[in-house]
Amino acid sequence: MTKIHALFSSSKGCCTYIGNAAGGILIDAGGSRKQIIEGLKAIGVTPSQIGAVFITHEHSDHISGLRVFCEQTGTPVFLSRGTKRGLQSRYPSTLTGKMDVSVFADKPVEANGFLVESFHTSHDTVDPRGFRITDMQGNTFAVCTDTGIVTNDTRAALRGVGCVMIESNHDIQMLRNSTTKDYGTKRRVLSDVGHLSNDACAAYLPELIEGGTTRIILAHLSPDDNRPEIAVDCAETALRTVGARRGSDYELWVAGYVQTPVMV
Repeated sequence: MTKIHALFSSSKGCCTYIGNAAGGILIDAGGSRKQIIEGLKAIGVTPSQIGAVFITHEHSDHISGLRVFCEQTGTPVFLSRGTKRGLQSRYPSTLTGKMDVSVFADKPVEANGFLVESFHTSHDTVDPRGFRITDMQGNTFAVCTDTGIVTNDTRAALRGVGCVMIESNHDIQMLRNSTTKDYGTKRRVLSDVGHLSNDACAAYLPELIEGGTTRIILAHLSPDDNRPEIAVDCAETALRTVGARRGSDYELWVAGYVQTPVMV
């Protein structure tokens, strides 16, 4: 039985666990070492059961706990060559000689009983990636956040994936009306290298369902410019247009607000 848990998922920190009774992997290591360990403990997992950490990109909310966690646990780190270059430029103290760091090419990586494949996303970093994960029983999962658009690479990678964690970052009107973000930040978030809005995410969901996805986790919701109920309503409305019904044709969760699903 493989589980996917969003330990945390927002602009304050992103870290997702995918694993089973024998152990698993992490996608990103945002938050502190203590927060990551406490998040794992809450779902009955110890740091020693983590076989690898895969990094999507070099923004701080995805790597803030990486160095301390991996130095203290010895957990290997996998990232793209571009992300490594971006980290070395932006946060040069993050990757140290005490860490086991590997650069993956565009080939699958085996880690702790999981096959991990990366795909290109569209974000304002050097080489942003999402990940498609397959367990030993053939069950498939994907993590796709921090992308301004759904790229062709993303579409190809997510086709047929059983359980998809996908970004539904903001409500466009709430973002435009925000008094806490300046014009430049709003423009960045709304751009093709920013973040998927509820509307953009919802527009893509019918394609996922028609391709075979049955479990959806809406992730990376902005705490200021979104609400879980708004994101869910937007998703369900879009899926009703193709005759898909929650509870029969698909299941839907919001990362960070409710227990994320178990997939067998």
